[in-house]
Amino acid sequence: MAVTLADVAARAGVSAATVSRVLSGSYPVTEGTRGRVLRAVAELEYVVDGPASALAGAGSDLVGIVVNDIADPFFGVLAGAVQEELGGAGPGGEKLAVVCGTGGSAARELDHLTHLQRQRAAAVVLTGGAPEDPGHARALATKVARLAAAGTRVVLCGRPPQEPGGTAGAAPVEGDAVPPAGRTRVAVPPVTLAFDNRGGARRLTAHLLALGHRRIGCVAGPAGRTTTTERLAGHRDALAAHGVVDVPALTVPGAYDRASGYDAALELLRREPRLTAVVAANDTAALGVCAALRERGLRIPEDVSVAGFDDLPFSVDAAPALTTVRLPLREAGARAGRLALGRAVAPPGGVATLPAELLVRASTGPVRPAAVSAGGDGGAVSGSIGSGRVGA
Repeated sequence: MAVTLADVAARAGVSAATVSRVLSGSYPVTEGTRGRVLRAVAELEYVVDGPASALAGAGSDLVGIVVNDIADPFFGVLAGAVQEELGGAGPGGEKLAVVCGTGGSAARELDHLTHLQRQRAAAVVLTGGAPEDPGHARALATKVARLAAAGTRVVLCGRPPQEPGGTAGAAPVEGDAVPPAGRTRVAVPPVTLAFDNRGGARRLTAHLLALGHRRIGCVAGPAGRTTTTERLAGHRDALAAHGVVDVPALTVPGAYDRASGYDAALELLRREPRLTAVVAANDTAALGVCAALRERGLRIPEDVSVAGFDDLPFSVDAAPALTTVRLPLREAGARAGRLALGRAVAPPGGVATLPAELLVRASTGPVRPAAVSAGGDGGAVSGSIGSGRVGA
C-alpha cells in the first residue's frame, strides 16, 4: 500500500496539516518540526503528489534506465536499445529516457529507484547483475513493490528474477496518489529477462577443453555478484565433466577494463608460465590480456588462446577476432523497452531466459604439443571464470 500523508504525520508526531505545510513551504514552522517531518518523509519514502495531484490522470513521460556504467559498451548497447523503443509510434506516445548510472554501488541503485518513484516514472528498466546481499535484495524488493504499487512498470534486464514475495502483486492498491483518468492504480509485477550466463560459460570452457587446454587462467569478476556466480558455476560444470580440477591459484580478480585484463594476464603468467589459455571476464578485459601476451612475445592463439564474454561490438574486429559468448544485448534491451511500455506480452510466469551463444573465432586454437607433453591431460588444473562487469 502506498504511504499516505497521514502515515508521515503519525511518524513525525504532528498533524497532517503540518506535514502539508512543511512540504509546500507556504507556512512557517519551527526547524525542529520541519526536521521531524522531513526525516519521516525520507524514512517512509513518501512520494509527494506535487503537480501530479492537480492533474487527475496525467501520465508520466519518463522512463528510467538504471545501469552500472554508461561508458561500458554492455550497458550502452542495452540502454540504447531500450531508448529506441520509446518513440511515439506505439500506445502512450513518446517517452523520455533518463539513464541513471550506479557506478557499481548498491546504495546508489536504491537511491535512483527512490528518485524515479518520486518522479512517478512510467517505467523502470533495471539492468545488469545484482549484488548477492540479502539485505540489498530485501530493500530492492521493497523498492520494486512500491514502484509497482504506484503503477510503474518494472523490467529486470540481465539479472535473475526476484525471490517470491518481492513484488506487490496485481491487486488494486489504495493510496494518496491520484490514479490516471480516475481509475484505481494496479500494481504490475516486474518482468525479468535473464541471460543464460551459466550455460554460456559452460560451453565456452568446454570449447577450450575440447581443444586440449588444461592450464586455463581467468581474469575473474568480483565476488558477491549474481553474474559472477552463474558464470563460475558454468565453468566448473565443464571442468567437472572433463575431470579437470579447478585450482584457485589460476584465478585473478579484477575490474572490467583493458588495464585490469593486462595486469591480470601478467600475474597469471607469473604464477603459471606454461599457461595455454585465458578466459577473460569480458571482451574489454580480453583486449588487455592479448596486449600483455604480445608484450611477452606470445602468439595468439598459437601459444595462448584467449576468450572473452558478451560479444561486444568491437570483438569481431579485434586482431585476432575474439572467441566469445554472445549475449543478445540489443534484442534484450529492445524487448525490455517494449515490456516497460506495455507494448509486448510478458513471458509465462513473468520470467524469460535469453540464450547465450558460443562464437568461435580466431583467438582460440588447439593447445600446442609442447604444453600437452609437459602437463599431461586428465586431471590437470584450471582456473575460474568470472563476471563480465559489476552490473552484468
